[in-house]
Amino acid sequence: MTDWFFDPRLADCRRVFIRDFDVSAAIGVFPQELGRTQAVRINIDFWVKCASTPSDRDMLADVVDYDFVRPGIHKLIQAGHIGLLERLVDKTLDLVLAHPKVVAARVRAEKSEVYPDCESAGVEVFRFKSAD
Repeated sequence: MTDWFFDPRLADCRRVFIRDFDVSAAIGVFPQELGRTQAVRINIDFWVKCASTPSDRDMLADVVDYDFVRPGIHKLIQAGHIGLLERLVDKTLDLVLAHPKVVAARVRAEKSEVYPDCESAGVEVFRFKSAD
């Protein structure tokens, strides 16, 4: 497990996640990647303080509803061709960290069509929200 997982800033947080979100995206910088879409798998984790998202009333309004993530990613992809997977990951992090209750997020994106002898190749970034 990575060191950031044990960071004290994540103490008393709940981790919210979306696993294996599969999209088709116009992405890539190489000639063979232009003018077509590729399969991209995205995994998102984000952390919110338990104190700011109480579950005792059993009300969706009290917690962070992860439903904003998928439409936001679709909007990023529909905006046009993305050269780098890193850009998609960073923009997705920006989207998630913009939520006022999110304190940290991790985004992993993988392309499965990069190498014939590999399941996938990708990028992962973990980031804490800046303390503006």
